[in-house]
Amino acid sequence: MPQLLLQGFPDGAIRIGSTVSVLKKADRVTYFVGSDNYFSHAFDDESGSRFAIATLIINGHVRACDVEQSEIGIAHRTLMHWTRQLSEHGPGSFYRPRKVRSGHVFTDEKVAECEKLLTEGATAASAARVAQVGESALRKAISSGRVRKSVPSISSNASADSFDTSKSDRSRLDARASEGMGTACTRADERIAAAFGLIKGATTRFEHCLDVQMGGLLTGLPALCANGLLSGLGRHLSLRRTGFYEAMHILLVLGFMALARIRRPEGLRHVPPGELGKVVGLDRVPEVKTLRRKVARMANDGDPRAWMQDLSRAWMSSDPHEAGYLYVDGHVRVYHGTQANLPRRYVSREKLCLRGTTDYWVSDALGRPFFVVSQPLTDGMAQTLIDEIVPELIKSVPLQPSEEELAANPLLHRFVIICDREGATNRLFSKLWEQRIGVISYRKNVKDVWPESEFSTVEVAVPGGGNTKMSLASRQTKMGVSASSLPVLEVRRLSQTGHQTAIISSAMLLENPVIAGRMFSRWCQENFFGYMMQHYDIDGLVQYGAEDIPGTLQVINPARRELERLISHNRRRIRKLHAELGAESLKNDGGDIQARAEMVQDIQQLQSDTHRLREQRRDTPRKVPIESLPEELRPRQLMPLTKMLSDTVKMIAYRAETAVVGLLKPHLAKDEEARALARELFVSSADLVPDEQDNTLTVRVHRMASPSHDKAVRALFNELNMLDFQHPQTNAKLIYELA
Repeated sequence: MPQLLLQGFPDGAIRIGSTVSVLKKADRVTYFVGSDNYFSHAFDDESGSRFAIATLIINGHVRACDVEQSEIGIAHRTLMHWTRQLSEHGPGSFYRPRKVRSGHVFTDEKVAECEKLLTEGATAASAARVAQVGESALRKAISSGRVRKSVPSISSNASADSFDTSKSDRSRLDARASEGMGTACTRADERIAAAFGLIKGATTRFEHCLDVQMGGLLTGLPALCANGLLSGLGRHLSLRRTGFYEAMHILLVLGFMALARIRRPEGLRHVPPGELGKVVGLDRVPEVKTLRRKVARMANDGDPRAWMQDLSRAWMSSDPHEAGYLYVDGHVRVYHGTQANLPRRYVSREKLCLRGTTDYWVSDALGRPFFVVSQPLTDGMAQTLIDEIVPELIKSVPLQPSEEELAANPLLHRFVIICDREGATNRLFSKLWEQRIGVISYRKNVKDVWPESEFSTVEVAVPGGGNTKMSLASRQTKMGVSASSLPVLEVRRLSQTGHQTAIISSAMLLENPVIAGRMFSRWCQENFFGYMMQHYDIDGLVQYGAEDIPGTLQVINPARRELERLISHNRRRIRKLHAELGAESLKNDGGDIQARAEMVQDIQQLQSDTHRLREQRRDTPRKVPIESLPEELRPRQLMPLTKMLSDTVKMIAYRAETAVVGLLKPHLAKDEEARALARELFVSSADLVPDEQDNTLTVRVHRMASPSHDKAVRALFNELNMLDFQHPQTNAKLIYELA
């Protein structure tokens, strides 16, 4: 048994986890494991800090989630990057000077030609185009001094990108452009070249601008890229036809729209296109019909499903512990249109049966989504789990036990699925346990009461940090009374009012506090649905239209449904007539004999009709193939690929926002303020200051509503600046400041 360290933390040290503390004193930072001095470095030695924290994590002294939730507050993905760097490249990689690649593109003739064009006042983009060299290569040559750029004097008719422009200046220029190619279409030369196929797409170029509306969206760009917004380009997503807007531009626009709460493409009509275009690095964002067309083309030309699967596996690998407990729940996306003939299903939030598509979301205990499975036709969550979700999870979930380990321990599970009472059936538990997958759910129809003497108060760890106390008891039982019933562990929680909540789990090796903590964290998924509906519009459509469903799929037979409706209607009429007949018989005079006789006759006729309808129902199949139905009765589905692409971008945006919130939380008095502050930050105005010489882009965000919020945002910017994040297309280093 390993020896436990005594907890002797120095005074004034920051505590991380149960054994590690950090003391910042006298221009030195010292790391303690228990009371032992583990490592120290100078206060401003960022390389030493990264090396020390990575070493502590790899040696098992502290977990990455503990560092993330401490006062240090370093993002989990950043910590994983440091540990991977230490494992693959060793300690020296933290102190190795950064390599700068030298260019080999420009000959003396090209240098002279570019210098001449720049001296005449041409921009770097136009000079690169005329000289037939890459724009990024030219900008690097300018910043390194190999190409000298003479800055012309600013005259009254100087171009808009030669000096800092105010919002009023840009508004006038954008309105003037509407007389030509369109509102804010100030890059006419590039648009004409793209129309003739001379260039593959517009060049991302940032201009000197003041007070750019929603310029704060650029603070979310590192989180969007870290969560994989551009990871599918070239592999799963592309635009085969050339044009002004490239696939990267479309993805950035969709990601920024999600963070800015522009719920649907139509919302772009209420945002100045030139202002949002400056944030993307273009003259303007695409108009609504162009954006819809580009998104549909990206979805049809690429493979959004494969992109979502790759992202899911990457997200699970970044946090393998949380990926071992997966929450599955369904959400009905209600459809009120007329193009798709979708079946009706019960919507609990509306308490109505409405037409729509059922989406089954898979997420972790913190509400972060992994992937979603959309079902226009569904037999319920259990069948979708077995057919669609579990095969993907077996491929994706990390740290699963080997076949030898599973064979050696008959109680060992691969991972655990947590669901609501809909999944609490012996069939589902047994089917999943055949693949050694554990399930945790609430037990249905609990009628017995356990004696309070069996319950004991224990401390339960809450996913995401913190502990709570619960009164728990457990017994080993079975799902049903048949011989094939699966043995399960039943855990009950006793509330202060005396109510007992029953939980069942087929993962027999889990302890009671783990089962209870995981089950009672399921509320995070309900909150996720509510938040996504309100802020990210997961029920909205990016593309209108519908397509046929494969004709071999089985659906409920409309003829049988009509027979069931008639039988139910007859039953209600028979009950009503029986009630009227009884009331008539209870009258003092015995009632009207003729009326009673007619009622008896009507009851007999309805009973005969009901018997005939039941015989017809017995001979009518419950399900039939879609292709056997008349054309007007065949269900159709919404455009699935476009919906999948949109859902994936919204998942990325939500996870990116969650990452930003995690960096803001340690610096706010209340955790619930973090999301509100993140939303405020994304839509804040900012000054954009590009520097071609140093190849940087400074994003100077305007101040927040209070000094405490300014302090939290300044701490966030310090974290972002430490990442040395470079724009994915211009390679300019982004620097974040408060105005």
